[in-house]
Amino acid sequence: MAKPLWTLGEMLQAVSGKSSAAKDAPVSGISIDSRSLAPDEAFIALRGLNRDGHLFVEAALAQGACCAIVEQDFKAPRGETRLLRVSDTLKALNGLGTAARARAKDAVVIAVTGSVGKTGTKEALKLALVPSGPVHASTKSYNNHWGVPLSLANMREDTSFGVFEAGMNHAGELRALTKLIRPHIAIITVVAPVHLGFFRSVEAIADAKAEILEGLEPGGVAILNRDSPYFERLRRHALQQKAKIVGFGETAGADARSLTVELDPGSSKVKADILGETINYRIGSPGLHLVQNSLAVLAAVKLAGADVKAAARALAGWRAQTGRGERIDLGGKEGRIAIIDESYNANPASMRAALATLGLTPRDEFKRRVAVLGDMLELGGLGPKLHQDLAEAIDAAGVDIVFACGEMMRGLYDSLPGARRGGYAKTAEQLEPLLTSGVRVGDMVMIKGSFGSRMSPLVEALQRHFDREGVSA
Repeated sequence: MAKPLWTLGEMLQAVSGKSSAAKDAPVSGISIDSRSLAPDEAFIALRGLNRDGHLFVEAALAQGACCAIVEQDFKAPRGETRLLRVSDTLKALNGLGTAARARAKDAVVIAVTGSVGKTGTKEALKLALVPSGPVHASTKSYNNHWGVPLSLANMREDTSFGVFEAGMNHAGELRALTKLIRPHIAIITVVAPVHLGFFRSVEAIADAKAEILEGLEPGGVAILNRDSPYFERLRRHALQQKAKIVGFGETAGADARSLTVELDPGSSKVKADILGETINYRIGSPGLHLVQNSLAVLAAVKLAGADVKAAARALAGWRAQTGRGERIDLGGKEGRIAIIDESYNANPASMRAALATLGLTPRDEFKRRVAVLGDMLELGGLGPKLHQDLAEAIDAAGVDIVFACGEMMRGLYDSLPGARRGGYAKTAEQLEPLLTSGVRVGDMVMIKGSFGSRMSPLVEALQRHFDREGVSA
């Protein structure tokens, strides 16, 4: 019988809590969401800005939670004994994460951050490491002050490789997260003008990203983008932490370097030098940005002592996720359309990468390339200019028609030639009828904008519309 993730007694020790429940009770997982909680998981009632998890304790227990971690002042249902009381539930979650990291003594731990590509790189690492042993990785984009300790708390003691995503939009956030993760290897994918509303410059963003290196274990490795204009700045931070430095990219002298790249609409073929070893491999999703991040992935795999050739083969199964480049094909007797769903988030770097990927669309398969663009948020005073600057990327990708929404996208939209303007609205909701009436069979449609721009309903609207018109999946 497999050892449980935790026992209640082990959890009590990690969080300095009190409970009258049986100390040998097995705990299969840690959850903060009563809706997705599985039987025998522990529910942690976190207090957030908009919602208090204590309101959902009864629902979690009714769904089969083995216990609920609550604060001292919580009024328990009559006769309920499955409570573990602590002074602060977020501190308790951090305690569980710290304890889980400490007991996984044999795990090689990798942390991933960057302005763009964190989640995709984390998922690629997870895929690439599976042939070499048990892997634990962050769920979804759990990369903040509760997501990182929650991901750590769910890591088993016998894990061989731990992969954790860490994000930030203010200085100091990564410093706290990396000290929880304590990585042996840290990857910084890209430094780009993101969250400029909270930073005075991109250089300040680079400094904040470099905080991930402060938690490196002794002898740790910093994997840095050699093509980045901020490489030397990041390198100086790494030297301050006495880290080994590994560069990746196309630049001569990069330790993990692409030698040849063939970009196709559905995948990419790569020949690369990974720390002195020549490797040929295929990536199962398109885009030069994925090729660049794959170099960091394979460098990390090799540094972790895993099988780099098996990892390279595994990257053929690397698929874009919902909202992060997933391709949705719709087809029927009347013809086909396809949607590139990039609706989860956006910044200038990821927007350019998405447009470049749209530009790979073969004309003999899809006659028109359609870009549906929403505002990129948190860019501060440079926001209007950074939106206008996308015109060059639109031209380079050979985009035929642009639909746009949001106040900042208005400037870009108005600057486009009249034949390229498909429709504009102030909000994504208002853009929907213009989009569904303007898109037609034979189009490849890329939809992207910041999370706050609410672009994902447009993906759903197109799917519904073409179902009604007889073009079904």
